[in-house]
Amino acid sequence: MALIHHTTLKPTKLELLTTWLPTRPWYRGGADAPVLTKSGGFRLDDPEGEVGIEFMVATDTSTSEPTAYLVPLTYRGAPLEGAEHALVGTTEHGVLGKRWVYDGCHDPVLVTELLSLIEGRAQAMAQSITDTPDHEVTRSCTGEPFPGTAVTPAPVDDEHGTRLPAPHGTTLRIHRVLTPVPENPPLPAQGALGHVATGWPGPDETRLRAVFMVLDAG
Repeated sequence: MALIHHTTLKPTKLELLTTWLPTRPWYRGGADAPVLTKSGGFRLDDPEGEVGIEFMVATDTSTSEPTAYLVPLTYRGAPLEGAEHALVGTTEHGVLGKRWVYDGCHDPVLVTELLSLIEGRAQAMAQSITDTPDHEVTRSCTGEPFPGTAVTPAPVDDEHGTRLPAPHGTTLRIHRVLTPVPENPPLPAQGALGHVATGWPGPDETRLRAVFMVLDAG
């Protein structure tokens, strides 16, 4: 169970992302720095209790139309070996001390637990409340099960998002730029082997919903 500490972070997550997001090929903003708000998301628990796992929706309001980005993040108490290229930054946590913040698509703990979520063996948890399931998160899996499969992340970023090779020749596609859909719950594209979807607050007390990631045959 992840314990949520309501304390300070210096710099904050959004301050780290303000610098990091414009370096990504899927970033849709202009020359100016993004103006970010934390709009929603959910967490997963690390069974070992060592790594924080968060799927954050960060909305950039610097452009004419706000853009919602999905940013999977992991938080560690020590550097992740061989992942220097995936480091978003470091921050000082008011309770836990120095934390290394990574693009979670490069972190084997996040990828393993995400596959467990898709398969139904892991529970999505509330983003900011300790030990509270997030029942708005929906998932499906029609493919072959993954238990015991070692995962070595090898993500590929392009202007469309992030692709991750997954077990049994499948591909996990992370939708970095979220496109709201009218369905509730949102449904994956036809032919997908699995998916994860949820919602986040929109303007005027509306609720936006989107598919966050899809498991494809290859």
